[in-house]
Amino acid sequence: MVNKVSNLSENVSRLETLARRYGLDFYPVDFEMTPASFMLEISVYGLPVRMPHWSFGVRYIHQLIRQHMGNSRIFEVMFPGNPCHAYLVDTNTHPENTLVVAHVLGHADFSKNNHLFERFHRMSGGAIVEQAAAHAHRIEEALQEHGAEAVEAVLDAALSLESHIDIGSELHRDLYPTTVKETTREGATAFQKRFEDLPGEHARHDTPKPSRPAVPPHPESDLLWFIAQYGEELEPWERDIFLAVREESFYFYPVFACQIMNEGWASYWHARLLREADFLPHDEYLSAIKVHSDVVSPFAAEQQVALAVNPYHLGFSIWENIVEKQGLERAREIVREEDDFGFIRNHLDTELAEKLGLFVWQAKDDGEIKVAGRDINQLRETIIAPRFNYGAPRIVISELRPDGTLVLTHDHRTDGRGLDLDRAG
Repeated sequence: MVNKVSNLSENVSRLETLARRYGLDFYPVDFEMTPASFMLEISVYGLPVRMPHWSFGVRYIHQLIRQHMGNSRIFEVMFPGNPCHAYLVDTNTHPENTLVVAHVLGHADFSKNNHLFERFHRMSGGAIVEQAAAHAHRIEEALQEHGAEAVEAVLDAALSLESHIDIGSELHRDLYPTTVKETTREGATAFQKRFEDLPGEHARHDTPKPSRPAVPPHPESDLLWFIAQYGEELEPWERDIFLAVREESFYFYPVFACQIMNEGWASYWHARLLREADFLPHDEYLSAIKVHSDVVSPFAAEQQVALAVNPYHLGFSIWENIVEKQGLERAREIVREEDDFGFIRNHLDTELAEKLGLFVWQAKDDGEIKVAGRDINQLRETIIAPRFNYGAPRIVISELRPDGTLVLTHDHRTDGRGLDLDRAG
C-alpha cells in the first residue's frame, strides 16, 4: 500500500504540473485513499460527514444492490472547496487511480471557474465539508437532549423539502421588512393637486403611514428558509436543522445543475492529460485509456442501446465538439458562464445528436418501448427537464394565514415544465 500511494503521489505532482501548463486553474486538491465501504458511504451521504437520517440508509442499500448487480462502480468522490477534497478507492488499480487524478483536476478547474460553483463558494466560505460536519455535531447534541423521535420528525420534514430552495437568493438573506410606507399617488388630476395644496392637506396626504406588510410579501419559493424564520412554534434547534438542510441544498445545487457539463469537462481533461503525459509507461497509459473508454461509453458493454443518457458520454462528446469547432478559449468561456440548461440548449446540435444516436422514447401501457421522436428541440428539453428545481415541482408559499396555515401554490408557469395535461384532467 505504501509503495502504491508513493507511486501515485508522483503522478499527482506531475499531472498537476501538466494541467497548469495547459491552463487549468484550480484550488489545491487533497487526495486520500479510502476503503470501498467508506467510499460507498460518502457517495450515499454526499459528504464525508453529514447529518444522520434513515433515508441515507435506504440509498445505501439501493447503491449496494446496484454495485452487486454490476450496474455501478465508484472510482472517486470529489468535494469542491479551498482546498478541494478527493477520495480515491484503495481497490482501484494504479492506472485507474492515475486516470481518476486527472479526472479530479478537471473537476477542480470546473468548480473554481463556473459561476454557480463560484457563487456558492463565495456565500459559504468554501468550507462545506467542515460546515456539514458541524451540522452533524449539532444534530447529535439535539438527539442527546431531545430524543431520537423528536429530532427525526424535524429531519423528516426538513429533508422532504430539501429541493425547495430559492437558488436565486442569497444563502444568508435578510428577513422581510416589518413596515412599509404608503406610496404617494401618481397621475393626480389638476383638481386633485389643487385640493392637496389647501392648508393642512399637504401634510395629511404626504406623511407616510407605516403599516404591517403581508407575510410573505411575494410568493416565496424558499420553503426551508421561510419555515425556519417564520415558523412561530419552532424551537431554536429545530430552526437550526431547517437552515442546515437548506445550506447543504445550496451546496448540492451546482453539482446537480452542472452534472453533464462537469463530468464531461473532467472526462475531456483526463483524456487529454493522459494523452500528453509522456512520463506514463505505455502499458499504464493503455490500461488507463481502456477505463476512459468504459467511462464515456453511451451504454453498458452488454447492451446495444440505452434508454438513459450517460452524462459522462454526452458531456465529453459536446466538449470535444466545442473545442474542435470553436477552440479551447471559447470552451473556457462556456465553463464560466453556463449550466446544463444553457449547455444543452446552445451546444447540442442536430449533427451531434444524430452522431450520438439520441432519441426520445415513450413507454406504452403494455410495457412496449417506442421511439417518440428525434427532433432536436424535443431532445434538448427532454434531457434537461428533470434538472429544473432539483427535479421537483416549483412550489411557492403564497400566504401565511393568521391561524398559521400556509397556502401553497404550484408555480407551474415558471417551473420549466408546466402541467402534465394527461394527468391534470
